[in-house]
Amino acid sequence: MAICSVLGPTQFFSSPVSHTFSSSKHILNLKPSSLSFKPHSRNLSSPLSTRIMASTQTIEHVVLLKVKEDTDPSNVNAMVNGLNGLSSLDPVLHLSAGPILRYRSSSFNFTHILHSRYNSKEDLNAYSQHPNHVGVAKELVFPICEDIMAVDWIAENLDGQVSPSPGSALQFTFLKLKENLGEETKLGILGVIKGIKDSFGQIHQLTCGENFSPGRAKGFSIASVAVFPGVGESEAVDSNLELANFQKEKVREFLEGVIVVDYTVPLPQSASL
Repeated sequence: MAICSVLGPTQFFSSPVSHTFSSSKHILNLKPSSLSFKPHSRNLSSPLSTRIMASTQTIEHVVLLKVKEDTDPSNVNAMVNGLNGLSSLDPVLHLSAGPILRYRSSSFNFTHILHSRYNSKEDLNAYSQHPNHVGVAKELVFPICEDIMAVDWIAENLDGQVSPSPGSALQFTFLKLKENLGEETKLGILGVIKGIKDSFGQIHQLTCGENFSPGRAKGFSIASVAVFPGVGESEAVDSNLELANFQKEKVREFLEGVIVVDYTVPLPQSASL
């Protein structure tokens, strides 16, 4: 996908999470808030069917990147390839990086995303400090990116495959809460998010949680990812607008801002003959 194709979309991608937490055009602004990209015994080359989560917790790690507009496409491809090459590192359960399909926010304009999963915070830290990761960040990411946002959360009882299948459509939602909200309110918001999967059968998998790495999160403290089998399933939720709007009203008064990002896990590339 060309770089220009990920910089401009302004229309909202129809999906339950975006309808639940987003206005029709821009980030919510309501009236009354280190790029780190276990040891782990299973090899990523094993079949996806064997990589089902046995642990009760999974660490979700998401990095949003804004590539400079004048960057040579070859350097962008080198960054994406370098990031995806980190999937072979021992601590990594799953890692995928690429251009953002659709992005909604009036305050930011990210172009690329990295999503990865780990068995523990210790494994995420080991990945972050790994020389290969440090090298990719310093040599391929930082020189061409002008903005970076990173969010980490704990996914409880991940249901299904650790690695979303190629072609899966992922929607990430990041919430900036108003200041001084109590823990009971935060738990209520998380409860609304968790209930989305039961209301929308097109969602194959959903995790959410409170960010535990605030340093580069730009004030966004709750995050979620909804996994659909494909883009068609994510678009099919248009018929549930009434339900989505009802869910949005449950949390609107507590939000200062929302970012919604759509991303499709790349299909394997055919070998050149």
